[in-house]
Amino acid sequence: QVQLVESGGGLVQAGGSLRLSCAASGRGISIYAMGWFRQSPGKEREFVATIGWRGTTSLRDSVKGRFTVSRDNAKNTVYLQMNNLKPEDTAVYHCAAGSWGTAVSSYDYWGQGTQVTVSS
Repeated sequence: QVQLVESGGGLVQAGGSLRLSCAASGRGISIYAMGWFRQSPGKEREFVATIGWRGTTSLRDSVKGRFTVSRDNAKNTVYLQMNNLKPEDTAVYHCAAGSWGTAVSSYDYWGQGTQVTVSS
């Protein structure tokens, strides 16, 4: 029903910036909450940010003040602006669609992910 495709990942030095995009398609996509999660080798997938259909946002404590999540419903696209990146931000970043929340179980649809690597 919903397809999500992430882009914008890459290799950056610590302190640099990246903007991730998630192009969404499918019926009723504008009323889903959209989440960003990340996963690095050997670790559980963890919540990064979410934005509800009315624009309410929530961010993981460790990225507050550095990351911003937004959505452009006209373009069916969700963004994650990442500034002042740190090596510990290195992970595969996935976008997801579902109910608003911080748990993986709150989301029903997932993208394939995009790699973000931050060097020291």
